[in-house]
Amino acid sequence: MQVINSNNSNNIFSCYTGVGLGNFDGLHIGHMALINTLIRESKLNGLSSVVYTFTRHTENILRKKLITPLLLTESKKIELLSETTLDYLYLDEFNEAFSRMSPEEFVIKILKSKLNIKLAVAGHDYRFGYKGEGDIPLLEQFGKKYGFKVVVIPPITCDNEIISSTSIRQSIINGNLETAYKLLGRNYSIIAEVVNGRRVGNTIGFPTANIHPEKYLVLPHNGVYITKTLLNGHLYNSMTNVGYNPTFEDVQQKTIETHIMDFHQDIYGEKIEVFFLKKIRDEKKFSNVEELIIQITKDMRVARDYLNIDS
Repeated sequence: MQVINSNNSNNIFSCYTGVGLGNFDGLHIGHMALINTLIRESKLNGLSSVVYTFTRHTENILRKKLITPLLLTESKKIELLSETTLDYLYLDEFNEAFSRMSPEEFVIKILKSKLNIKLAVAGHDYRFGYKGEGDIPLLEQFGKKYGFKVVVIPPITCDNEIISSTSIRQSIINGNLETAYKLLGRNYSIIAEVVNGRRVGNTIGFPTANIHPEKYLVLPHNGVYITKTLLNGHLYNSMTNVGYNPTFEDVQQKTIETHIMDFHQDIYGEKIEVFFLKKIRDEKKFSNVEELIIQITKDMRVARDYLNIDS
């Protein structure tokens, strides 16, 4: 898969393309159904398959004070799409000038002139152009006018609920990682570099790798989670605390601290990916460090039982 960034390229496709349209925040089961349809239909019609999306979530440009927490970093999106047989990922820059483009201007300037489109694949609720004035019926009209076919992906449901980035985001915020797994089709994860913390974990026998995720990334509800941690290609069993460590009064910044089980290496400065499997409990303030150690020991037993690890 080739990644094209509009900021670094004047690339105009000479070949005809099939284009998948959307924000694709999360690359959940519904998104992957769209992308798989795009790839299949493009191959059947001799087209190059292109996912067209933006470097930043459109809502975070248009609604400056109401930030939409993201389910994916750009690098993770590229990684997941590179595991498919997609030909191109085209990342465009969405800004206020772009947002003022009318639906027909978008079709002419982007889909026709830049992407040389012959096939558009979009979700049933896809919107485009100024203030989202363009919808699927209008896209179909433009398809007839400008010579491209439109394939519409119907709602994809799980347990009678339409799968959406909004519902997945809410599941994660609520700490319901098992529901998020079903809707995403994979465990929610956070990638970041291990940074220096206060090393309190070392003093109580549970050393942790502390990470600060990218800004705007959605974080699970404060609490303790059973996790898996990917480091240098190896997957380790782990337990992760998300929150403020209220037992220690001086903590003001929300942290993610992961204890990797049966692991004794110094990994400061290394990049890790933490996969959230199941919540054990909410965050709690303890009267003293001894109570905290007793509770962490209980949490560890729950995690090791869930992961089927001998204590």
